[in-house]
Amino acid sequence: MKLSELKPGLNGQVVSLSSVPSIPRKKLMAMGLLPDTDVQVIRLAPMGDPIQIRVRGCDIALRKSLANQIEVTANAK
Repeated sequence: MKLSELKPGLNGQVVSLSSVPSIPRKKLMAMGLLPDTDVQVIRLAPMGDPIQIRVRGCDIALRKSLANQIEVTANAK
């Protein structure tokens, strides 16, 4: 599933960033968004874009188009 498909409050684990273009992928990886990393969707903006996620204790806002390129698996709550 894609990161953009996770509902607020749900957790997931990053599977792949291979669909993300090189420059944004490097920036995301520098912020701690790596494969096998737990991620939580905190909330969506009123129009659904951007998405606020929590990775390794830090909150990051991502455009929905970028979150749609990040492959995750949903964790059971």
